[in-house]
Amino acid sequence: MRYVDCFNGDADGICALTQLRLHQPVESELVTGVKRDIKLLERIKVQQGDLVTVLDISLDKNRFELERVLGSGATVFYCDHHFAGEIPDHPKLTTLINTTPDVCTSLLINQQLKGRYLAWAVVGTFGDNLLKSARGLAKPLDLTDAQLNELELLGIYLNYNGYGAGLEDLYFDPAVLAQRTMQFASPFEFMLEDPETFGTLKHGYHSDMNHAAAMTPHHRSAEAEIYILPNEAWARRVSGVFGNDLANRAPDRAHAVLTERSDGQFLVSVRAPLNNKQHADVVCRQFATGGGRAAAAGINQLPASELTQFISVLCETYR
Repeated sequence: MRYVDCFNGDADGICALTQLRLHQPVESELVTGVKRDIKLLERIKVQQGDLVTVLDISLDKNRFELERVLGSGATVFYCDHHFAGEIPDHPKLTTLINTTPDVCTSLLINQQLKGRYLAWAVVGTFGDNLLKSARGLAKPLDLTDAQLNELELLGIYLNYNGYGAGLEDLYFDPAVLAQRTMQFASPFEFMLEDPETFGTLKHGYHSDMNHAAAMTPHHRSAEAEIYILPNEAWARRVSGVFGNDLANRAPDRAHAVLTERSDGQFLVSVRAPLNNKQHADVVCRQFATGGGRAAAAGINQLPASELTQFISVLCETYR
């Protein structure tokens, strides 16, 4: 029997997997990548009897490869909160999918494990910028304000590390980061006992955010605010968490962070208004490489010629 764990390389994916593997420690093949690298099932080769776990990546984006994996005789557990489309009916497939805007994969795994590793679920939920859900989830832990803030910051740092055009942009390969978090039953233990990893994440995040803070918006209106960042590693790393930060500061406005690519196109990260967590996925799916969920979505390759159209669609959606 062989175990394969496919998971998104952001905070939610890492924290969901950390909970599962603390509950059931196994030697598994870890398949992940940068946050936008979601077609992970195409990378794996399986056979009869293999056990595959898939966390925090859209079933709809992996439908063909999922059918291939199931057809090879593997058993699949699929847990996610992104748009799934029609879920295959197969005896070897178990799904835990909920696309409600205030839900994430870490939260779903926490429910399945009945809160056994609750602090890690809180970190993943904070990392997905579900602040209200995370604070509600954390209540049974009876934390001080300072302790809750530590978990929020760790979620932000883990999430920030997942952004980049490729693994070379990241401070840590998400597979390496997951291997490190899985060593600790509590995120507080991780921060205390692996200060080198935690310190690198913390320093890198704040350094990059200082660059972002100096940027001025390309477009600002009552409905939306849009930033364009340069084709630099810090900008590729910071795009998602910068979008979250902007959303938290102006919860009635939609936000988009566009990062220039080397081919002249844009990598786009969209956040729906926090007070109206709808339609970010609808906006992005109107463009060829777009997708995501209602509260947060993105476009992998937006041609420069479609920038004006994108701005118009974003503003009209939230007008």
